[in-house]
Amino acid sequence: MNNVVQTANQLSLKTKAIALENLGFSYGQERAILTDVNLTISAGETVGLIGANGAGKTSLFLAVCGILKPTYGEVKLFDRSIEAGQFNPEIGLVFQNPDDQLFCPTVRDDIAFGLENIELPAPEVEARINAALSLTGVTHLADRISHQLSGGEKCMVAIAAVLAMLPQIVLYDEPSANLDLRARRRLIHFLNSSRETTVVSSHDLELIVEVCDRVVMLNQGRIVADGSPAEIMSNRDLMESNGLEVPHSLTHYHENLGKK
Repeated sequence: MNNVVQTANQLSLKTKAIALENLGFSYGQERAILTDVNLTISAGETVGLIGANGAGKTSLFLAVCGILKPTYGEVKLFDRSIEAGQFNPEIGLVFQNPDDQLFCPTVRDDIAFGLENIELPAPEVEARINAALSLTGVTHLADRISHQLSGGEKCMVAIAAVLAMLPQIVLYDEPSANLDLRARRRLIHFLNSSRETTVVSSHDLELIVEVCDRVVMLNQGRIVADGSPAEIMSNRDLMESNGLEVPHSLTHYHENLGKK
């Protein structure tokens, strides 16, 4: 593994929200999508997952959520092993395309869908809907038709639907895709104020710089770097060898570091 990989010694002192142990996944006899992935994320961390197209980011998310069954290895959430296909209330996934997540007649119905399916009492369903609408700033959209919303509005409604389930871990798959500048800035502000353990997969590397305190880089299904955003993402050789570019805000990081 590249020498920029950093071991976070403090992880052993914190609650492990996610622990992936020797995780691998492949579709049938095709090439491996994930290979020998070992990763620990502590409760309260905000971690960016980066890598070129096809690196395995979405597959990793689906395996962590229990949607995909690993070919080998283990996924643990808060030290509990999970099985594919089972409902895991401690974790929520916000899909890259909100249209894959929003399918009910109205925004309120979309947020209520998961709550009603776990058979919560009606007063609690209503309370959670209102809390999620308020938290994500979309209360005014509650009775709107979901598929008629703008991209930014759909993004926040999809987040509200996940947060209404009160997950302790939230995975965001390309959350800023197709957002305009104002909606993107609102998303960044929201992510920075979130309290859940958060993992963000994105090609929007400036968003990762602003939101995340740790970065994990994937290439062809393997972790190739793990450390702070500044150290990992300002390393031009590392970034380019893994199909990425240094974000503009970090282009002079090492140069400025040497002047101090």
